[in-house]
Amino acid sequence: MNTATNNIKDKILNNALADIPFDGLKWEVIVGAAEKAGYDADVALSVFPKKLTSFLAYFSEWADMQMLDALKSINKDDMKIRDLVAEGVWQRLQLLTPYKDVMRQSLAHWINPLNKPVAVKMVWATSDVIWKWAGDNATDYNKYTKRGLLSGVISATTLAWLNDSSEDHAKTRAFLDRRIDNVLVIGRAAGKILKKKS
Repeated sequence: MNTATNNIKDKILNNALADIPFDGLKWEVIVGAAEKAGYDADVALSVFPKKLTSFLAYFSEWADMQMLDALKSINKDDMKIRDLVAEGVWQRLQLLTPYKDVMRQSLAHWINPLNKPVAVKMVWATSDVIWKWAGDNATDYNKYTKRGLLSGVISATTLAWLNDSSEDHAKTRAFLDRRIDNVLVIGRAAGKILKKKS
């Protein structure tokens, strides 16, 4: 996707994120956000051809980009891989905190069976971005094992975060740390099993 198109998407997204908490997650709201940004109504459909599905998928891509920007300040040299992966997930949730209501409303869209395939790809993409930032560039079975396991962590932790009212989301952070530890144990065990079979 070219830069000009992404700029249009960003402007529509920024307006929509401000309106959705009040007007609801509806396609009409996205169209209104495009008009507020100075575009004709049909521009929203041209950049988000699958309407809410395209809009929410881009919202996830945007969150990934914001996450990577936030992670630039992290000194990775002395950090363990589990801490790097956990930090990626945590930073993403932190930057999404102002849009928690939008995230909550988006659940109703993603739990629709027709939209689940896109949701799975979306979470996988986020998992891949985090693993690559953490320094993992595996191309064998490990790539799919790691990203599949982290996708589960991201989904479960996001649900915990949406329902967390503790100060600074402390309960979510503790939940994330436990899930990351469990996943790394499972991942190492799966790797050993697959190596024995090969």
